[in-house]
Amino acid sequence: MPQRKKTEPAVALIDLPDIVPDKLRPPFALILGTAEEWLPLLHRVKPSDATCFQLDLFPAEQMRASLKSDGLNAEIVTAADLWDLPAHFQTVIYPAPQRGARELKIDMVEQAFHILRQRGKLIVTTPNPADPFFPPLLKKVFGKVHAPAAGNGAVFWCQREGDRPRRRHEMTFQVRGREDGRSLRFLSRPGVFSYGRFDNGARALVECAVVRAGDRILDLGSGCGTNGIMAADQAGAGCNVVFVDSNLRALALADYNARASGLATFTTVATCKVEGTGLTAKAFDVVLANPPYFAFSAIARLFVQRSSILLRPCGRFYLVTKQPKEVAPMVVEHFGQTDAVMRRGYTILAARRPGGDKAPEQLFRLKTDVQAS
Repeated sequence: MPQRKKTEPAVALIDLPDIVPDKLRPPFALILGTAEEWLPLLHRVKPSDATCFQLDLFPAEQMRASLKSDGLNAEIVTAADLWDLPAHFQTVIYPAPQRGARELKIDMVEQAFHILRQRGKLIVTTPNPADPFFPPLLKKVFGKVHAPAAGNGAVFWCQREGDRPRRRHEMTFQVRGREDGRSLRFLSRPGVFSYGRFDNGARALVECAVVRAGDRILDLGSGCGTNGIMAADQAGAGCNVVFVDSNLRALALADYNARASGLATFTTVATCKVEGTGLTAKAFDVVLANPPYFAFSAIARLFVQRSSILLRPCGRFYLVTKQPKEVAPMVVEHFGQTDAVMRRGYTILAARRPGGDKAPEQLFRLKTDVQAS
């Protein structure tokens, strides 16, 4: 995942009661955003009237901790879709980031329509006072768009009138399997890593990893499930895959793609701590780790530390990174001897969990070819 850049709020949300005072009517739904953005506003409205929506458990947990420390009691919901919330909100607020994915912005605006009561309001804030993107989008979905003066950035509001069909934004991509050449199809959606394509880092990871028949595989940071499904394609019948991600939309896609590919035995686990049902010590033969490249390698460290516990003795650990100088010492700290190869512009770090009585096995498939790539 590319590094996330922190951006300033489009318009200070604390100012919304002054900019659009007659539009803020409870109950409220607050879409995505951060605790830093939402807390000032929640101090100006009744927090118990607000529901905070997130796709991912990481920001949801951070927001929950911040609300608790401030003594606020807003509800926090993590789900694969915004329209998983009931359609009873009078006001929905979306602080759109300047650098956010275009497709996800469209998706959130269209889904916001479906959780509003009739004549309920959607309020969108953006950092660009001359924003060219949202006015036509909002007009297309809601019919009319209003833009009150907002100082820095821009504020737009719309009102739900009538109904419109639901539309999922999806892209399907194909990847050729390694063993029999069959084409594997993957459904992807906005808000999930590598939307619409098989990321080169993930591709390099599964090209290098040694996966054997009957292996129990942990796909850590699974996204839409490409790594675990491709590994299962290598392992053949009898393998088992556990998909782990903090993004609930990602796990819904991993479940769908695993079923569509014919994977017989698999489970999905939603967690931001790599803990939960099915994640027991010494349970896995192979871990494929694809951590996001942000948070000062904190998530990479979590993946490495938990994998050292979850792997069986002599179990194989693989991690793909563009930050080998920062991440490799973490792998050495928990696993000892660590090998590395370059593939498709990424570094694949590989190690074995110590213990067991098996003779050492090669850690990379076609090692000479991998190193030469």
